[in-house]
Amino acid sequence: MYRNIGKIVLSLALPLVLVVVALVAPASAQQSVRLQYRTSAPGATTAQAEPWFQLFNDGTTATPLNQVKIRYYLTGAETYRFACSWAVVGCSTVTGQFVRQSGADQYLEIGFTSGNLAPGANTGDLQLRFYRADWQTFTQSDDYSYGSNTAYTNWDKVTVHVNGQLAWGRPNGTEPTPTPTPTVPPTGSAGVLFDDFTYSGSSDPRLAQRGWTVRSSSGGPGVPGATWSPSAVSFPGGLLTLDSTTNGTAAGTVQTELSTANRKFFEGTYAARVRFSDAPTGGPDGEHVVQTFFTITPLRYNLDPDYGELDFEYLPNGGWGEPSNILYTTSWETYQADPWQAVNTHTEERASFAGWHDLVIQVSGGRIKYYVDGRLFADHGDIYYPETPMWIMFNQWFIDLQAATGTRTYRQQVDWLYYSKNEVVPPADVTGRVASLRAAGTSFTDTVPNP
Repeated sequence: MYRNIGKIVLSLALPLVLVVVALVAPASAQQSVRLQYRTSAPGATTAQAEPWFQLFNDGTTATPLNQVKIRYYLTGAETYRFACSWAVVGCSTVTGQFVRQSGADQYLEIGFTSGNLAPGANTGDLQLRFYRADWQTFTQSDDYSYGSNTAYTNWDKVTVHVNGQLAWGRPNGTEPTPTPTPTVPPTGSAGVLFDDFTYSGSSDPRLAQRGWTVRSSSGGPGVPGATWSPSAVSFPGGLLTLDSTTNGTAAGTVQTELSTANRKFFEGTYAARVRFSDAPTGGPDGEHVVQTFFTITPLRYNLDPDYGELDFEYLPNGGWGEPSNILYTTSWETYQADPWQAVNTHTEERASFAGWHDLVIQVSGGRIKYYVDGRLFADHGDIYYPETPMWIMFNQWFIDLQAATGTRTYRQQVDWLYYSKNEVVPPADVTGRVASLRAAGTSFTDTVPNP
């Protein structure tokens, strides 16, 4: 780009030369970015490419990071997924997308949502990675931007654009205009679902009319051979009540689930007031029971990259190797059942959560934030951010069966559910909105568009 300007300048009269220099030179003098690269996966073939970057500001003015785009050039048209493993500036501010070029090539474009790079400063480590969507190994040694060096060095096969202008490096292939900086997520709701569960029972026709399904089909999760029973789902006093029972045998085990019928819930705020219990309503205690509030998509095939699941899971008696009470929040990228392989991240607290709790999940801007009673419990993102619309579900099921005699019933209850599409709602505002809906006599509303 600058070579072309030089050719034009040489062909013009001196007065115009002075004008061009006055326009171009100050920007070049004030702002000068430089990129260093290394890799933590130097092999010619790999399951995950791991380019690490440091971006330097060698100029005299600050560079807003939301004006910066970094491009790493790839050979081939495979579908990849991006993730930020760790970054000094915070992975929550780092974005990544793959952009097709002409032919079979593409590039990974890295951006930032916020921050400033001061003169003389650098970003510190940007520890990034990407992998094929089908989890197959691939050759990276033929990628234009790849280098096998495991120590940082200046690297001009990765380009840096500032405010749409090439500021560092040598591009490869076609070079369309860098994608615009992501806009701030909308603050207004694009639809609301609220239900305070005033139903007569699991056979109430309004459940289906309002988009709910009470499960009766067999299958996982839980004890093989167990029954999923609509008759064990009830609504006393306007509370969704899941009563899951076992006598220690698969044939005598009943599990419970209520799910939305439509997969139309994606970004936005999910919230529910849920009562967990530590002990059964009757019979001996000790079963490994799971009490939940979550969102989920179907797994079309093993390691489906479009699978998504966001979980609150309370285990009052432990399980999965845990000896006692534990609350998990888990965000899933994908999994395969046989042999078992889970691709997820989780946060947990080992304590009793018996009683009523306000549970909130905010899904926006590449981050998933989980709140318990207004307290930030977990912050996940990167590859675990959902890609497709989800169902909303509540269920209670048994991981396995303990050697106890007598019938025991565990109870989970839900007071209300609230969802606001495309809107990040603070936990305190959620409870205020629910109170306002109830004060207005609204027991149910659904303005979320169907898919």
